[in-house]
Amino acid sequence: MSLEKEREAMKAELCRILTKIDALKFGTFKLTSGRISPYYIDLRIVPSFPDVFTRICGLYVGLIKTELKADKFDRTAGIPTAGIPFASLIAYQLNKPFLYIRQRVRLHGRERRIEGLLMPGDRALLIDDLITTGVSLRKAAEAIRAEGGIVTDAVVLLDREEGGKENLAEDNITLHYLLRMSEAAEKLYEMDAIKEDQYKLILKQVKK
Repeated sequence: MSLEKEREAMKAELCRILTKIDALKFGTFKLTSGRISPYYIDLRIVPSFPDVFTRICGLYVGLIKTELKADKFDRTAGIPTAGIPFASLIAYQLNKPFLYIRQRVRLHGRERRIEGLLMPGDRALLIDDLITTGVSLRKAAEAIRAEGGIVTDAVVLLDREEGGKENLAEDNITLHYLLRMSEAAEKLYEMDAIKEDQYKLILKQVKK
């Protein structure tokens, strides 16, 4: 199977999984970025389905191996909070050290923002579930760089296509994603998993 066909198969599988676990919801939702969205993809529920969790992490690993060389990074870094469980299992599967970033500095113990071993010069691969504007990923990169780490790449399952990729580029971070939201909407519509009005609603949000 060619890389292109393999990538398409991975995209289709992700859409089937989203449907299986009912991860896509419609309504009015406030996102981490502060934006209001007519839809929400809840990937935080994935670890509640062990078989799905394992397969989702397999998709991550497949994407990483396709787009990144294993020697391009030294550690996987989970973004709080949704990216942490994914990054942990991905680190195990890739035999890479794992660390995670706290949302804020802990005011007791070692009072660290980053948990795990990070040495100056270590290259950390950021891992999150999806990206909207990229605020969480940029803050994580800032925390790692403040401790001497190097960040050049980030991996997510879904790009909501709301400026995140471009915002990361401003910080010299390349975004790697399995699926764009417009692609997901098209595939879900073709699968009869969403209705036409829902499909158009997603595309309208993407084009804002």
